[in-house]
Amino acid sequence: MSATIVILLLVIAIGLVMIEIFLVPGVGIPGIAGAILMLVSLYLAYEVGTEFGHYTLTGTAIASVGLVVLAFRSKTWDKLSLKSGIDAKVTNTSIGLNIGDQGSASSRLNPIGKARFGDRFVEVSSKGAYIDAQSQIEIVNIEGNKIIVKEI
Repeated sequence: MSATIVILLLVIAIGLVMIEIFLVPGVGIPGIAGAILMLVSLYLAYEVGTEFGHYTLTGTAIASVGLVVLAFRSKTWDKLSLKSGIDAKVTNTSIGLNIGDQGSASSRLNPIGKARFGDRFVEVSSKGAYIDAQSQIEIVNIEGNKIIVKEI
């Protein structure tokens, strides 16, 4: 194996890793192929000669560190990360409802479903029993946003 082929394989490997950094962010085929090709070129470099293998290993290490620095400077990780945040707030749907209020189940409660109290539709939960739609229900407990009902 000649030194020219080893150097050519190493240049191709670095090119594949650069394609991974700039064009295909994430862990994809070019990056994996580039890493494997780097390892193969190092193995072949040591077959050429120990001194040449050491020089190739040093050059590959320097190139790898340079590629990692380049990856962080090119904002590759920003392309992969989620930048949006959740700024919605939960509204308390039970405001204006009290224990003992009566209404009707708009959908089947098994055990969670929709119910109507006056002109308001809210999500309610039964105590584990299934309640058919259009059944008369009564609020037995309100725990934060959770309204627990029973069939009348």
